[in-house]
Amino acid sequence: MSSEMIVLAEKARAQTEGLNETWWVWLATLGGLAVLLLLDLVIVDRKPHEVTIGEASKWVCFYIACALLFGLGVWYFGGHDVAIQYYTGYITEYSLSVDNLFIFMVIMSSFAVPSIYQHRVLLIGILLALVFRGIFIAVGAQLINRFVWVFFIFGAFLLWTAISMVRKKDEEEEYQENAVVRWVRKVYPVTEDYHGTKMTVRSEGRRWLTPMAVVIVAIGSADVMFAVDSIPAIFGITQDPFLVFVANAFALMGLRQLYFLLGGLVDKLIYLSVGLAVILGFIGIKLIIHALHEYHVVPDWLEIGNLMSLGVILAVLAVTTVASLAKSKKDAQRAARS
Repeated sequence: MSSEMIVLAEKARAQTEGLNETWWVWLATLGGLAVLLLLDLVIVDRKPHEVTIGEASKWVCFYIACALLFGLGVWYFGGHDVAIQYYTGYITEYSLSVDNLFIFMVIMSSFAVPSIYQHRVLLIGILLALVFRGIFIAVGAQLINRFVWVFFIFGAFLLWTAISMVRKKDEEEEYQENAVVRWVRKVYPVTEDYHGTKMTVRSEGRRWLTPMAVVIVAIGSADVMFAVDSIPAIFGITQDPFLVFVANAFALMGLRQLYFLLGGLVDKLIYLSVGLAVILGFIGIKLIIHALHEYHVVPDWLEIGNLMSLGVILAVLAVTTVASLAKSKKDAQRAARS
């Protein structure tokens, strides 16, 4: 075994000491998440309808409460440091998900998805996101367990993403169909109108895709791109695959209701992309310092701790939100006077 693998194995063992992630922990967690999804499917999505603000608020509070309670369980079984890693990862993934909501809104608007079917689209999209992120997490965990230099790549990628977000913050976002969606349209005929929640219909002696199927492809392919950004970010907070997965799962599961709750409020969070760029840049620097520390290039005191990471992320989100709402209110007052 190489020295890199020994160092990383010891690091991973230290991080998860006390958590005791046996097979039944994974099984119980996956079972609990499945029950939550089934509950949402049976209660909320049983009959297509337009989700109200009140209904969305209750479900957002419910999922946040579930995430916080799960964190208390992590604290009890794994200890203080492991719980801090979970909460920091969850907050980071949830904040990145809020930014992704704008892309979902653009896609929904572009495909003119009826409001009563939007929850079904988001539900399927979230299930696809869980699958894609599970794959990315498994691959990422194997890479960082074998090669220290992967942290340099993850860190550089996050820094590049942060710079790109700042450069694009003033550009108007318009949806442009990607190669996957264009390929689907080219290979399969697509009907003009929606047929309820059906993905395909038979007409004129042939099988047609509906716009519902195409928008699912668009959401699913967008999920892949979101995973490329978010997975390296959370690996900069914790290298424990279990914590990475559950933080992503809880962030994603509350995303559907958050979509309906925020609505136009996302447009008012005008500095959100800047705040997220700062967070991604901070985590990117943390990853690079961590890699340098593993190679004994920097002293021990330079390592960025989990509690400091949580404080920085919360502070950036708070400043970003307050500044955004203040700017939006000032712009609205200026528009009303003119």
